[in-house]
This record gives sequence, structure tokens and C-alpha cells, in this order.
Amino acid sequence: MTVTTLTHLPGQSRRGERLLIGLAVSLSLLFIAAPLAFIFARAFSRGWEVYAANILHPMTLHAIWLTTITAIIVVPLNVAFGIAAAWAVAKHRFPGRGILVTMIEIPFSISPIIAGICYLLLYGRQGLLGPWLQANDLQVMFALPGIVLVTMFVTAPFVAREVLPLMQAQGTEQEEAAVTLGANGWQIFTRVTLPNIKWALLYGAVLCTARAVGEFGGVSVVSGNIRGQTNTLPLHVELLFNDLNAVGAFAAASTLTLIAIVALLVKAVLEGRKAG
Repeated sequence: MTVTTLTHLPGQSRRGERLLIGLAVSLSLLFIAAPLAFIFARAFSRGWEVYAANILHPMTLHAIWLTTITAIIVVPLNVAFGIAAAWAVAKHRFPGRGILVTMIEIPFSISPIIAGICYLLLYGRQGLLGPWLQANDLQVMFALPGIVLVTMFVTAPFVAREVLPLMQAQGTEQEEAAVTLGANGWQIFTRVTLPNIKWALLYGAVLCTARAVGEFGGVSVVSGNIRGQTNTLPLHVELLFNDLNAVGAFAAASTLTLIAIVALLVKAVLEGRKAG
């Protein structure tokens, strides 16, 4: 009886494997591929000319420009922060090291809307720093600085969390050897540390970019969603839906979808290089 059961296990295993693969593919098609196809179908439902007119509308172009500027500012800053934070945690032992790791991960556990409210209470006109900012003619909320700040908060952990495990696994032996050979700090980083973490760094930067471009909740609070001034591309999609311009909304959403698809393709390539 035992021998018979064992001889049937390989066939049962293959059937179970096929079932799981089929289930995964079916769910992926239903919940991922179908909505993406629907976005593009609705975006082009009235033809290429209407699609192009919606994309080239001044409001949409401004939203794309604002989203791009935000990502251009946020991603390099978070790359620098992620490298510095990961270096401090992985290469040094100091009081409060565990607290720093926890603080890096806080944006993962806090709703972006809560983050936006916190920034509003801090930098808003009636906030803690509001009177001082107003007296010095500085506007943070309902302007680009507020959008950048909340996007930086939301995307802060991505680079650090990708780079940190790799730095911890590599240890400090190579850096110590470079010090004994007379290398300075910049030479150690560019010639020893950076080559070892470059794929993880690029991977984290791609994730950070995708998250920055698609951020909605926190930005909706601090931007005021002012049409043609502070509405990023995700906010612009909502405005178009509220205006009952479904085709325009799907056209703008298709731009975000294309960015997400490109980010996923780059992510897949970098994952392969990182694994190699």
C-alpha cells in the first residue's frame, strides 16, 4: 500500500502544480490584465485623435509636468537618504541604531493621508510653523514644496530597504581593507561599496520612482488639488472623472499605466541582474 501511494505522488504533484499555475494565471488575467486592457480600451474608445487631444490638453500636460518635476526632485534625494541611512545602520554601531531602522520603516505603516494631514498641521497657514512661513512669504502647503515633502516621506523607505540587507550581508571587511591601503571615504564608497550595491540601488530607485509618480493620498491633502496649478497626474485623473470626462480620465490613467509597466519591466531586469 505504501509503495502504491508513493508511485502516485509524482503524478499528483504534477497535477497540483498545473492547478496552482492555472489558478495563478487565471487570477492574474482577471485582476491585473483585464483592468489594464480596459483602461486602454476606454482611453482609445473614441479614436486616436480624441486620445491625443486629451493627452495634449494644457491641464493634462501641466499635471504630467508637475508629476515629472516631483519625481525628479524626490528620487535623487531619497537615493542619497537611502544610501546614507543604510551605510549608517550596516557599517556602524551607535546608540539609537534600532530606532533609526524603525523610523525608516514608519512610512510603510502610516497611511499617506495621515502623513499629508501631519504636514498640513505643521506647515499649513494655521499650523505650527504657518505664521513664521507666512511672515517670511514662504508657501509650503498647496504648492510644489508641500507635494515634494509628502512624496519624499511616502517613498523614503524604498531605496534604504533595498540597499540595507545587501550592505549588512557584505560586512565591513572590504572597506577596512581599503582603509589600510590608504583610501579616503569617497574612494571607499565609489570603488568598493557602490559597485557591490549598484543593482539594489537601481532597483530601489525604480520602485521609488514608480511610487512617487503614482502617489495620490498624501498629495491630495497638501496640494489642495488646484486645477492647473497643484494637481499631479493621479489627481488630474480624479478631476476628469468628477467632470464626467471618462475618456480623458482613462487617457490620463493610461499614461500612469505605461509608466507603471515600464517600471515593472525595468524592475524585472534589475531583479535578474541583482540575483546574478
